[in-house]
Amino acid sequence: MKRYFSILLVLITTFFFAQIEDKKLDDLIKNTLTTFDVPGMSVGIIKDGKLIYAKGFGVASLTTKKPMNENTLVGIASNSKGFTATALAILVDEGKLNWEDKVSKFIPEFKMYDDYASQEITIKDLLTHRAGLGLGQGDLMFFPEGGTLSVQDIINNVKYLKPDYSFRDGMEYNNVLFIVAGEVIKRISGMEWADFIEQKILKPVGMNSSFGSYNRAKNISNKIDAHAPINGKSVQVPHDWNETANAAGGIMSNITDMAIWADCLMNNFTTKDGKKLVSDKQIQQLWQIQRPITVATKNPYDTHFYGYGLGWFLSDVKGQFQVQHTGGLIGTVTQFTLLPDMKLGIIVLTNQQSGAAFNTITNTVKDSYLGIEDRNWLKNYGERMTNYFAKMEQGKQKVFAESAAFAKDGKFPKENQYLGTYKDAWFGNVELKKESKTVRFYSKTSPRLKGTLLPYSADSFIVNFDDKSYDADVFITFIFDEKGNAASAKLKPISDVTDFSFDFEDLDLVRVK
Repeated sequence: MKRYFSILLVLITTFFFAQIEDKKLDDLIKNTLTTFDVPGMSVGIIKDGKLIYAKGFGVASLTTKKPMNENTLVGIASNSKGFTATALAILVDEGKLNWEDKVSKFIPEFKMYDDYASQEITIKDLLTHRAGLGLGQGDLMFFPEGGTLSVQDIINNVKYLKPDYSFRDGMEYNNVLFIVAGEVIKRISGMEWADFIEQKILKPVGMNSSFGSYNRAKNISNKIDAHAPINGKSVQVPHDWNETANAAGGIMSNITDMAIWADCLMNNFTTKDGKKLVSDKQIQQLWQIQRPITVATKNPYDTHFYGYGLGWFLSDVKGQFQVQHTGGLIGTVTQFTLLPDMKLGIIVLTNQQSGAAFNTITNTVKDSYLGIEDRNWLKNYGERMTNYFAKMEQGKQKVFAESAAFAKDGKFPKENQYLGTYKDAWFGNVELKKESKTVRFYSKTSPRLKGTLLPYSADSFIVNFDDKSYDADVFITFIFDEKGNAASAKLKPISDVTDFSFDFEDLDLVRVK
């Protein structure tokens, strides 16, 4: 009798604890939206196979004012990488490839910058960010949206990307090689990447509301619009995605479906009908550190190991194994976190690009299950980001003030010294063109990248881009020949706030006309 009373007491306590925690989480999410000016967010928690929390807050769009809910579709961005890796694991199980197969076996024309890497790069190398490419290097071939380069163009152009470090001797997060991995899937299976993902993973798992690409969800009304801060206030911005980069970040999903995905993964990649997506051998490959990352001596979760597996970041948090990834597009960011041994999954989807917002929610929920006292992540992140953005804004204002002062008194290059067409081997042509009283910057392969040149120094200008949601204004610095004419140019963001996918510093622009 005493035993049954104890069990009853535990059940009653758990019930009331859950109710209180729900309200506390509701309030936290609402305050998070306000603190970071996020129009809408959906949050899901799956524990022991049950979706115990699934709610949306705010609006899916500032234009339509439609409410955000657990079924609102969001571009999960780089959380798609885990699906690409799983797709390849399926093909390994089918005997159609091996992780150590050379990429050239399936894409003979594929080459890296140097011959050794071209000959040795494997399927596994494509997924582990260790092939020598720098952070986001080559992303301008598909980022921002609206570019003209095809998947084949990207494959052909990788050979022009000069490595940042020796092959397999470091790690820098990169998207381009996941696009190559998507092409491997296509050439082996004969299916487009999105078709393979939908038919071999999404449908078998039961993710019936999700799509393999943004364009496939265009007729769905319950989906977000993207939002980005401009002049300190979130505004709606275009939300689409280059089909070329689907394998790196194309999936559209929601809390309900991502919770199903989390449950599948935490149950040894087993679907609801008891079928395994991949073998235990392949799970070990996917969730085994392939490339270690240095861990800070002091960190909030006493983490001892950290690294990248195949499509996943892997670490320990307070002694628990963690599988995690984030995703970001212009105007939206997402976070997907699993503690498999605890059967705990936390999903946060947003329609603004504040990583501090999803970290606030994930860390607070995670702490509650790890038995950590409330560390007030909202206050900590809120203060940190306020100081960070104030510093960034101050830096940008200083740069533009220096430009205005130099424009009055400085001796900057004459237009005939630098107007013309400049070519980068992998990005294509950039044109500097006189229009009325200004000089304009136009990219041929990325038409949305256009802006006005503002004088800054004796050899440099600022490219003030028209679309301020990018927050990606750059210095353009010219290298002049012996006759005083520009022979080439380099670009560099004016602020550290610029997203790494605007990899302007990787361009070598040579004047060709």
